[in-house]
Amino acid sequence: MSSDAIKEIKIDDSGRLCIFPEQKKFTMIYRTATEVHWDNQGMFLYSPKPRERSYFDWYNHIMDVVKNECYCELSLTKETEFTNIPVSLQQQILTN
Repeated sequence: MSSDAIKEIKIDDSGRLCIFPEQKKFTMIYRTATEVHWDNQGMFLYSPKPRERSYFDWYNHIMDVVKNECYCELSLTKETEFTNIPVSLQQQILTN
């Protein structure tokens, strides 16, 4: 299994949770039919705006899909940036 660091996690203006890997690209992740997508221009994974799931649920879902379907483990680092992420969500992610 490969691995990559997460350089940024953010909630964009559309309300999507976005995860920016350092190096890996997941251009074919849409084939998993899991509602996890790749933005090729911005180079990030994203979820739809939450409806039934929370942002934390979506974070876990994205991480699981990348690990189980793309065979890559993404990990937080001390340099991971949190943009437009509420403090409570950031704490959940960091202690997960």
